[in-house]
Amino acid sequence: MKPTESELEILQVLWALGQATVRQVNDELNKKREIGYTTTLKLMQIMFEKKLVTRTDEGRYHLYQSAVSEDETQQQLLDIFVDTAFKGSAMKLVMQALGNHQTSAEELDEIKKLIAQLEQNN
Repeated sequence: MKPTESELEILQVLWALGQATVRQVNDELNKKREIGYTTTLKLMQIMFEKKLVTRTDEGRYHLYQSAVSEDETQQQLLDIFVDTAFKGSAMKLVMQALGNHQTSAEELDEIKKLIAQLEQNN
């Protein structure tokens, strides 16, 4: 299931922390922009229903954990993005990214290594 932008922000917090209460997630989100506690709570309840997160009872509060991996989610979102924005062409995506951003020598070396690895696998 594709998370919404707000759900993705929450997942990023949970991926970084491992597990957290609604208060902890809300505190982290508020470092970037103001969001109400009840909004975070409602979003996390919806995410639980959608099976994007799991929760366990810890006394008077729930402890939440991501039920989806960061890698899987990134791959799914990237696949959707490439299909919709670049008509399925990974080459167009890479050319756009490299053409519009300053790429460091280290990043170019990593890209070259990845290309070499992909060539070996084919």
